[in-house]
Amino acid sequence: MRLREMEEKESEYRIGGVSFGDLRESLVKLKLSSDEKAYKFTSQSLDILGHLNQTPKFLIHPPKEHLVEKYFHPDNMSLGEKMKIELAKVREEFKMSESDCGSARVQVAQLTTKIKYLSSVLHKKDKHSRKGLIAMVQRRKRLLKYLRRTDWDSYCFVLSNLGLRDHPDYKTKA
Repeated sequence: MRLREMEEKESEYRIGGVSFGDLRESLVKLKLSSDEKAYKFTSQSLDILGHLNQTPKFLIHPPKEHLVEKYFHPDNMSLGEKMKIELAKVREEFKMSESDCGSARVQVAQLTTKIKYLSSVLHKKDKHSRKGLIAMVQRRKRLLKYLRRTDWDSYCFVLSNLGLRDHPDYKTKA
């Protein structure tokens, strides 16, 4: 009751010709209208975001096979991707067991593939790549020497399949 009495007294007061009650009502209306505007703005932004969060049409339908084949054709691949595919083929051909990916013969085959590629694209003035190429050749030479010493059959298999020549570096005593 006291609150009601206070409100009635306040409504009688006038500030600049406007009653206090009218001023309060107009402020409440302004607040409501600003809340409505904020609600409309957030609902519009949610609608926009809702369109952005939806799955695009091209992801809903399955891809067209001829376009997939065209896009993933080896002609459209980078040289690095082609090299990865080639190394995987070589690994499959030379591995001795199902889980073999690091035996000496696999390493020799992969190094030979990398050496052939690098020697075909190497420029005359590219000294750093040439140094890497020479290091790969030396590592392949060491691995072949190891294969010759430990597993003669694998050594012969690697030489015949990769087209390498046998140059044992034995020094003959005169």
